Amino acid sequence: MVILGIGGILSDAACAILKDGKLVAAVEERKLPRRHRDGSLPEQAVEFCLQKAGVEASRVDYVAVVRPTAAGADGDPHLALREGFPNSQVMLVDHHTAHAAAAYFVSPFDRASILTLDRSGDLRCGARWNASGTAMAVDGELYYPDSLGRIYGRVTELLGFEPHADEHKVQWLSSAGDDRFVSLFEELMSSGRADWPRSDRSYFDEDRLGHGGFSERFYQRLGLADGAPVPEPLRAHVAAGLQRALERIVVRMAGEGENLCLGGGLALNAMLVAALENSGRWKNVYVQPAAGNSGTAIGAVTHVWHGACKQSARVRMDHLFLGPSYNAEEIKRVLENCKLRFRYLLTTDELIQNAVKQINEHRIVAWMQGAMEFGPRALGNRSILASPLDPYSTENLNTFIKHRESFRKFAASVPEELAGEYFEVGRNARFLATVGRVKPAHRKTFEGALLGNDLIRVHTVAESDNPTYWQLLHAAGRSTGLPVLYNTSFNLFGDPLVCSPRDAVRSFYSSGVDALFVEHFLLQK
Repeated sequence: MVILGIGGILSDAACAILKDGKLVAAVEERKLPRRHRDGSLPEQAVEFCLQKAGVEASRVDYVAVVRPTAAGADGDPHLALREGFPNSQVMLVDHHTAHAAAAYFVSPFDRASILTLDRSGDLRCGARWNASGTAMAVDGELYYPDSLGRIYGRVTELLGFEPHADEHKVQWLSSAGDDRFVSLFEELMSSGRADWPRSDRSYFDEDRLGHGGFSERFYQRLGLADGAPVPEPLRAHVAAGLQRALERIVVRMAGEGENLCLGGGLALNAMLVAALENSGRWKNVYVQPAAGNSGTAIGAVTHVWHGACKQSARVRMDHLFLGPSYNAEEIKRVLENCKLRFRYLLTTDELIQNAVKQINEHRIVAWMQGAMEFGPRALGNRSILASPLDPYSTENLNTFIKHRESFRKFAASVPEELAGEYFEVGRNARFLATVGRVKPAHRKTFEGALLGNDLIRVHTVAESDNPTYWQLLHAAGRSTGLPVLYNTSFNLFGDPLVCSPRDAVRSFYSSGVDALFVEHFLLQK
């Protein structure tokens, strides 16, 4: 049984493939050709998934496509799929159904509540579900214009960032602000209701273009002249008001119980996830780590597996290393074509020893190993690494390599079994989907990565998830006494995560990274 899933056609298009109940591959289109036209089918992602699964298009039983598929009439994608998959049944999956399926069906729970929240999708911008076994039932729905994701995007634009792209910057900026505007945003988003949001439209001016489209009343509440830019001293406080009001409202929306699953673009907000984990209302919280539109491809295949195929066996998602990988011959061909000097390290021990040596000498290391991660976060296969013991590591990473704002901090990767010695963090740290707190005894060590209130991004690494990266962390610990490395995604200038050896070489020589490890190949400047 082969099920191909396509999601995010209008934004963040991706493909996933399920073969006999096993999730074999998943990849976003824009990570492959480094560009993608929204609204078109992810052709290269489809081709990769078929190749990795070892099947021809003619052998695919179902093609599950997540709505919406086009801005207008959506017949063209269907015709293309009928032609490309002549023996398949093409099925359309509702957008939030796909978000919910992606969150619940790969979770460890047999029963759960599900909360899906995003900007929009088939007019819905949120839903709450009750799930048991292989069945999901809607318990509540949220429709435009009461979109929490849309309001978050409006504030993103108000603060001078790019909506639909830079919402994560507002999240991290919020950690430096206070609560002076929390009540404003609670009123704006929930109109005084107890649980389900209903936006107060008097705070918006739909005829005003740019800067989020806020009304004169909103600017008055900020203490600013109508339409004035938010001054630098207020920016973090505006972001904090939005973030903390969002957290309070979503905690109320979720309710309480045993198990909660989260999906949709807002579930990528790690501080929101932490607020739900720490709310005391739920025993267990699970967030779909590829919670945005790209992750609906996984929701599509699991929905068809349990629905149309009537299968009761749950799909396991033990890791997110579902993208392309490259063998030594492929890598060597790229390096030689680029006329680059390199060393080949014969064993994994030699690979790790050389990486630790570079990091201990306070060099910045690019680390490309195994299959590329699915989703927006680097989990140790396409990462840039540095030592927390280097006093200039965070400055060098932000200023000379990533070229980004100082308030955007780096994650601390730590072996799962040692995390409790240094941090307080929830289970979703496995996929870098939440934030934790550094323990007081180690605050000085990690001060360069701290957000406000001693918050820190933590990535817990299990040996079963990523054995090579886990070994690297332990080797760093044996060498320095600290089994923790700073980890940020291996990409530059807003590009997607590097995928191929050629992508890695291009980014390496366009940045201040000191050494590049591509599998067992070492390049140095």
